[in-house]
Amino acid sequence: METAYITAFAALAGSTIGGLTSLTATWLAQRFQFRAQQLAHDIARREDLYKDFINEASRCYSDALQRHDIEVAALVRVYALVSRMRILSSPALVEQADNVVRLIMETYAGPNRPIAEVVGEVRSGTLLDPLRDFSDACREELRRGVVIPRLHDPLQ
Repeated sequence: METAYITAFAALAGSTIGGLTSLTATWLAQRFQFRAQQLAHDIARREDLYKDFINEASRCYSDALQRHDIEVAALVRVYALVSRMRILSSPALVEQADNVVRLIMETYAGPNRPIAEVVGEVRSGTLLDPLRDFSDACREELRRGVVIPRLHDPLQ
């Protein structure tokens, strides 16, 4: 009779271990899939944010080259985008965005330039690309897949 109990116990233990293994594998696969989806979503969100910043900053910079009076609404949009970056991006990238905003403000304070002068400076290479360092920092952050810690992650 004892061998029957041992056999039944072995079968029950084997089923339990197999079930737990299957459950654990499924749980781990779903967790990995969720994290991969979350990372892809975060990267896409940051790409959109960086694209919007580049578009707005470019508009402001071109406006600043030609005018002294600041278009406040456009500048506020740029500051709002930088503030969103403070939440979603690394401090190094935010610093590059701040540098772009500083350059825009300095350009507004400087002399107006006719378009022919600006084109000449672009051709000669004396006019710096105000977004180059920012764009390089964006590419590097997105390439590395930098993950900014969340305040609340349901999986941790």
